Amino acid sequence: MRKVTALVMASMLAIGSSAVFAADTTSETAQTPGDDAMTRTPGQHHMFDGVSLNEQQRQQMRDLMRQARHDLPGVTVAEMEAMHKLVTADKFDQAAVYAQAEKMAQQQVKRQVEMARVRNQMYNLLTPEQKSVLDQKHQQRMRQMEQQISGLQQTSAQK
Repeated sequence: MRKVTALVMASMLAIGSSAVFAADTTSETAQTPGDDAMTRTPGQHHMFDGVSLNEQQRQQMRDLMRQARHDLPGVTVAEMEAMHKLVTADKFDQAAVYAQAEKMAQQQVKRQVEMARVRNQMYNLLTPEQKSVLDQKHQQRMRQMEQQISGLQQTSAQK
């Protein structure tokens, strides 16, 4: 039961993140002065933050993102509504919830694979120097994430 709940929650969070990806692709590639992490909505982290792109790279990335919007499997409200009906039913049907969660998870996997494909194409547009900057930024974000997780685990252990 806990696994199904975790799967459903992870799916919902992932759906939200893919919606952000689909909705905010222009700021990801069009680095403008003042367009930094402090001016964005919390939770919006972009792979290419901190990398200075030339105009040709920006245009190529915009083109890739435009194409990805058309190729990316959509988030279906009907699937979320079906899960809601299962959750709010008078009698809990574990098998139906599991099947619905599986279906939603598979759709999310398809979206993540497509997003990874596009990001790989974008990454391969970068120069070796830009890739180095990107790697440094990635390592910095991973250290921050590890610190946050460590802090949460310590807080949970103290309770």
